[in-house]
Amino acid sequence: MSQIIEITDFSDPALDVYARLTEAQLLNRFEPAKGMFIAESPKVIHRALDGGCQPVSLLMERKDIDGSARDILARCPDIPVYTADEDLLAQLTGYHLTRGVLCAMRRPRLPAMEEICARASRIVILENVQNPTNVGAIFRSAAALGMDALLLTPGCSNPLYRRSARVSMGTVFQLPWAYTGAWPEGMETLKALGFKTAAMALSDNAVSIDDEGLMAQEKLAIFMGSEGDGLAEDTIARCDYTVKIPMYHGVDSLNVAAASAVAFWQLRRK
Repeated sequence: MSQIIEITDFSDPALDVYARLTEAQLLNRFEPAKGMFIAESPKVIHRALDGGCQPVSLLMERKDIDGSARDILARCPDIPVYTADEDLLAQLTGYHLTRGVLCAMRRPRLPAMEEICARASRIVILENVQNPTNVGAIFRSAAALGMDALLLTPGCSNPLYRRSARVSMGTVFQLPWAYTGAWPEGMETLKALGFKTAAMALSDNAVSIDDEGLMAQEKLAIFMGSEGDGLAEDTIARCDYTVKIPMYHGVDSLNVAAASAVAFWQLRRK
């Protein structure tokens, strides 16, 4: 039976995770085992639970206890559920809850880069992509369009930040991902594991995304760069291919999230 707790004291330390701790504080870089994240909306929470994430507490509008959160409560019978009306929760969190439900969860153990690559034929590498919305959108496209896993360089926004997880529709809990560690040295690990590397970048010697040799590669790693600067020149130089998406009407590039969807569809394993 769920522990339903009516919120009467905004200063309750148990509510810090929802109201007073920043994303960086929740991440807890110095003690990763104690790190937490917030899953927002029933769909995202269900996918996090399906992915094996451990719930700590729930925060929701009173009406959702017997409404949109009913199935979540059935799956999490032994954790505290903090509740109040919408206006009171908005005062606590500083904004109106998306679909009325938040869940504080323990951060799962991340696999090693080598562990992910061993089972994949199509992987995505994000280099210094810092916008949480873009990270979430890229995860959603990767899951929908046939990618096996994602790797992120240390300069990327964390996929479990609340906005990333919500924009991804919870696919951050479905698709394996890990950090690369030292970069660009990690590229040598990819090549040792048999991956050909493809840099998505504008270049005079770039091949079209529908290049037959590129599409025929058994194991392919697709590199996407940051929103402003794109991929680093050193990264591009180390890749086996530089790849571009043909453009029309004088447009030279797409937002990284939009470009990722085009790339993943074209380069998926047939």
